[in-house]
Amino acid sequence: MIFSRLRRWATLIKRDVLVLGFAFRDPRTPWWNKLAMLGLVAYGISPIDLIPDVIPFVGLLDDAVIIPTGVMLLLRLLPREVRISSSERAHSQRARGKKIAGWVVLVGLIWLALVIYLLRQ
Repeated sequence: MIFSRLRRWATLIKRDVLVLGFAFRDPRTPWWNKLAMLGLVAYGISPIDLIPDVIPFVGLLDDAVIIPTGVMLLLRLLPREVRISSSERAHSQRARGKKIAGWVVLVGLIWLALVIYLLRQ
C-alpha cells in the first residue's frame, strides 16, 4: 500500500519535472522563473546540500522535501497559459514514451568529471 503511494507520488513528480522542462524552453516564461528552475536543478544534482547526507535520516530527508516543494512552487508561479501548454506537451511526450534519462546521465557524468578534477588539484 505504501509502496503504491510512493510510486504514484514519484510518477507525479516526474511528470511535473517534465512540465517544468517544457516551460523552461517556452519564451513566454519569465526570466526569474527560469533562473529559479536552474537553481532547483543545480541544488538537486549538486553534491553540496543544506544538511549533509552523512547524517543518517535527516540528510536524505532534506532532498526529499526541498526538491518536490520547489517543483510544486515553480509550477504555481508559472503563467497559466505556459503551464497549460507545457502540460499538454508533457502529456503527449509521455504518451510517445520518450525518455530523458540520457540528459540525467550526461549531467551526472559532468558532475563526476568536475569532482575528479577538483580532487586531483
